[in-house]
Amino acid sequence: MKHGSRRLVGSLVAGALAVVPGTAYAAPDPVPSYVPHPGAEAVEGGASTANGPELRAGRTYEDTLPVGAERFYRVELDGKSSVYVSATVRPKADAKVKYGDGVDVVLMDTGGKECTSSGGVTFGGDQARPLADLAVRRLEEDGDCQAAGTYYVKVTRETDKESDQADWPMELQVVREPGLAGGNAPTAGPSAYPSAPVSAPGGAPVRRAGGTGFNDARAVGQGVYTADIRPGQSLFYRVPVDWGQQLSVDVELSEAQMTKDSGYASYGLISEVYTSVRNLVHSTNDTYSGKQLRLPLGPLAPVAYENRFSDNSDIRQLRSAGWHYLAVTLNQKVGEFTTGSVPLTLRVKLTGQAAQGPAYAEPEQARKAGFGLTDEDRAAADAGQTAIEASEAADSRATMRIVAAGGIGAGTVLLLWLGGWTLLARRRAGA
Repeated sequence: MKHGSRRLVGSLVAGALAVVPGTAYAAPDPVPSYVPHPGAEAVEGGASTANGPELRAGRTYEDTLPVGAERFYRVELDGKSSVYVSATVRPKADAKVKYGDGVDVVLMDTGGKECTSSGGVTFGGDQARPLADLAVRRLEEDGDCQAAGTYYVKVTRETDKESDQADWPMELQVVREPGLAGGNAPTAGPSAYPSAPVSAPGGAPVRRAGGTGFNDARAVGQGVYTADIRPGQSLFYRVPVDWGQQLSVDVELSEAQMTKDSGYASYGLISEVYTSVRNLVHSTNDTYSGKQLRLPLGPLAPVAYENRFSDNSDIRQLRSAGWHYLAVTLNQKVGEFTTGSVPLTLRVKLTGQAAQGPAYAEPEQARKAGFGLTDEDRAAADAGQTAIEASEAADSRATMRIVAAGGIGAGTVLLLWLGGWTLLARRRAGA
């Protein structure tokens, strides 16, 4: 038999075995990969501040972060805005990570003095997932790094020698928040907030699948939602949180289809909340054994502009209204004692009356940058739209308004023309 015939027979036998019960089966498909920002620009971070590329406000960039690497970038800042620089890394869902692995973003001046640094974020367990860190130049009287000019961004990866050694894709964003009109910014923030648990919403759930990351996160408002989540998968949702509102979320896992008598996964369920500038403000987790599990989160502090001046870190992070992101991850180890996906339920609660936002010196720029909410944002939450879908819907509405306005204008002209023609005809008849 020729070699080609042998390969063909071998392929047919393998295909037959794959469909015979009790013999072999196809491996499950990998979980969906993170969807990058559709308009991201490719950059390559420098090995030092001398050759780092420029990052501009309002844009998203794509780079990679190797093991043990430091990546440098340059930003040009004015002296009248707060600026947020985030780095989102995304190792593969089955990548091996350890508790202290993660990423750190630092913003510093040309003298090497750090403006702010969170100290970095880590996976805090053994489950790889999208992870974002943030550096901030906060506009404040007598603060550091207030002058206009050149600043540098340094991104560092922390990876154990026994962890995943592959390059991590990385998404970079720069967001500018205008200062307040008249310079009437507060100088102090609250030290405490109402933190008593609130009752979770009930009622019939709405089916709403989550996205793979920040860019395709599906919108949810107050209510109950269900989805299916697979071991190793992260689901992202976005929630509109207005000024003065507090966010609470109950995450529930139903019983799984067990393949063993028992199982156990530390950090089995992970729930995290990020702000619109990708600032990680809360993270919680629990062990999952295949049984019903409830993981409460919040209530978080009421969103307020003056929170940024608070000494309480739990309050300080909730400094602006806008889209907040909920990331839910099921540990891949759950797949060692279960099969298929696990039903997930989200109970989203928003408490507190929506308040008037601060008077930005550039209100339109603040709105475009995501500081605050619009009626269109609330409509997107009701419809369950991603940011891309909401943008396409807004473009469609704008086009329809133009068409409608053009139609009304043409109709008005036609009516005037007909009226004038009728009047002229009557006059001629009278003559």
